[in-house]
Amino acid sequence: MNFSREFVKRKFETYYKGSYTANNAPKNIEKREFGFLAFDGKTMLRHIGFKTGESLESFLRREAYSDAYYSCAYYENAEAEMDKKGWLGADLIFDIDADHIPTPCNKVHDEWVCGACGFSGKGIVPENCPVCGGRKFDANTWPCETCLNSAKTETMKLLDMLMQDFGFSEKEIHVFFSGHRGYHIHVESEAYVSLDAMARKEIVDYITGLGLDMSFHGLREKSVKGSVFSLGFSSADVGWRRRMASGMAGFISKASEKDLREVGLKRNVIEAILKNREVLIAGLKSSAVASTVKGVGSETWRKIAEYVLRLLSAKIDTVVTTDVHRLIRLADTLHGKTGLKKVEFPLLEIESFDPFKHAIAFKEGTATVFVSDAPEFRLGDETFGPYKNQKVELPTAAAILLVCKGRAEVVN
Repeated sequence: MNFSREFVKRKFETYYKGSYTANNAPKNIEKREFGFLAFDGKTMLRHIGFKTGESLESFLRREAYSDAYYSCAYYENAEAEMDKKGWLGADLIFDIDADHIPTPCNKVHDEWVCGACGFSGKGIVPENCPVCGGRKFDANTWPCETCLNSAKTETMKLLDMLMQDFGFSEKEIHVFFSGHRGYHIHVESEAYVSLDAMARKEIVDYITGLGLDMSFHGLREKSVKGSVFSLGFSSADVGWRRRMASGMAGFISKASEKDLREVGLKRNVIEAILKNREVLIAGLKSSAVASTVKGVGSETWRKIAEYVLRLLSAKIDTVVTTDVHRLIRLADTLHGKTGLKKVEFPLLEIESFDPFKHAIAFKEGTATVFVSDAPEFRLGDETFGPYKNQKVELPTAAAILLVCKGRAEVVN
């Protein structure tokens, strides 16, 4: 292990011995599997069990790890091999990560390299390499304000669906900053704990709007002369019908010419919409639209509906929710890619939550580092950088973030 990683490990050890408590350990801890990633980034300790939060706390104080996880699942024997654990059920977990959200900053600070052929690019990592078709990539990402604000927006969409459409109460939903580039939502409900992977896939499809056919939600032609047709849903409806009615009305009321071009509409249609906003919105609210605006027919509404659907759906990591054996990061532990904490906060405080302030674990001391390349960033009330091939003395939290992201080395 090089000096910089050793420095990070010592700081992690200091945190777990002095600041970490297992007060927020998962319920039914004795039925959970735990896993720990070593600082070499390769060695994973799996199938670990604890009877109490105190024993978990003692374990982390004895030897710090880069990352700590626990299972969303409950098992009869958590320490057994996977096929002998005896699955009892699992919490409903959602992961919203900036890695899956297109943002303007992706192509500025995120890079990827194909592990097979070495082809590189910027932005979101593709499913397959465009050159060789490979599926393994080395990614270098950065947790910026824009990324995390985008992730927060998607999280707020998800929370609204969980409460309004699925009927979960505030007490059943736990909201966490992941410690890196997103948020975790843990739903603890007896009504959902026994759902298998296929049932959870149905929930995922609903949240992402996958396969939502507008013809089943009222968007249909009417056999009347002219361009008259019916949307057949309104804000008085529930579920996606309500969401689409209010979402389309909101979009029409604020859409600019640029927005409408992104929908894929022609110039004459765009002009008709911009000149007749109030008429179109009134029709949307009536639940039985008769489109008397020339040029704004069923195809136009279909394009708008499909565009609005993409805006309203929540961009979650679908694999995390459907995996009934998933290991998820342990609350109040440190993220090995940033040195920030995974922290829980009240659901109703999500808009005011500041990950670059509330998730800082190291608030004392400084360290001198040589920074190869880093964008401007904020931690707490201070702004740092940008840096390029320079030595600089930084607060411990900022130094650890840069070292963990592979952008700096500690000066020995």
